[in-house]
Amino acid sequence: MSDAGVLNLSQDAVLQYLRSLYGEKVKVQQIWRLGETPGVNADLKGFGYGCPYVIEFKNEGKTRRVVLETMRPGEGFGHDHFSDRAQVLIWQNSAFNKLPKHVHSVDAGCFEDTGKLVSVGRCKEYFILTEFIEGKLYHLDLDRLKKTDNISELDMNRCIALSDYLAEIHKTRNSSAGLYIRRIRDLVGHGECIMGLLDSYPKEFAYVNKSYFIDVEKACVEWRWKLKDRTHRLSQVHGDFHPWNILFREGVDFTALDRSRGEWGEPADDIAALTINYLFYSLQKYGELTGVFDKLFKLFWENYLQKTHDSEVLEVVQPFYAWRSLVVASPIWYPNLSVDVRVKLLNFAQNMLQQDRFNVMDVNSHF
Repeated sequence: MSDAGVLNLSQDAVLQYLRSLYGEKVKVQQIWRLGETPGVNADLKGFGYGCPYVIEFKNEGKTRRVVLETMRPGEGFGHDHFSDRAQVLIWQNSAFNKLPKHVHSVDAGCFEDTGKLVSVGRCKEYFILTEFIEGKLYHLDLDRLKKTDNISELDMNRCIALSDYLAEIHKTRNSSAGLYIRRIRDLVGHGECIMGLLDSYPKEFAYVNKSYFIDVEKACVEWRWKLKDRTHRLSQVHGDFHPWNILFREGVDFTALDRSRGEWGEPADDIAALTINYLFYSLQKYGELTGVFDKLFKLFWENYLQKTHDSEVLEVVQPFYAWRSLVVASPIWYPNLSVDVRVKLLNFAQNMLQQDRFNVMDVNSHF
């Protein structure tokens, strides 16, 4: 394993690992980088962190596909040490299979210095092996809507299906008060959440000065104290439910990917993660929330509130919207946003933190 983040991986090591899971009759057919054309064997000498590979193999006469993936180190989101990444991947292996309609994990393991893959023995780095799932990411639907401005019945039905899904998984509750408090604390202080994200912004940022970030952090600390007593809200969550983690097939059939940060949390987290994208796309197309994305935004919310009767979520979603707004406003994730869109997202993040109750029908005043 080199310091450059490339692993010494061989096809034979992959074969031996799969045989340890499935038996000696496994035969590897082909390996390729996810997103590239199948049928062209990848150069595994260049296998790097954060680059998923599809492995196709035969076992007992059946052809199967799995995805081998590591986690990219560093980048300031609490993934700096291999133990940080191990924590995430080991948890994912445990949690993926517990959530309805989520891609299944096959195993978690690690790479030895020799390049051998083992199921978490003497390890230097961890990985996760999941099922290969066919489908198209939900963001492609939003890309099309931004281009065509032509909403279909299927678009509406998919929005309802996603809203129904969250309403259903959020029904499962947990009574651990301490865990809810931790999740709210993580929202503010975790490396992947608000403070970690703010630390990732460039020191010289043309759109706002340092006082903006200080004000946001102060408001978020106040929100932590507002929310920490609402421990009755601890629910089953996905944790990163956005359009790049949702694979649709025919109609409204979908699979969720990459559950994150814990099995339990605040339902508003999942809602904000998805619906911020209706705002984000609408700002890029119209400069405000209107048109097709306004329809989807309100449809999602109205359906969720009708199915759950959880009006209290309107009193807790604000810091989650602030976090997700800061994500899509980030020059790291979206370097090519127009000045107008980026400033409106930053305004929305700050203004959300000033609202006692979120008004689904009055979003544009906060841009």
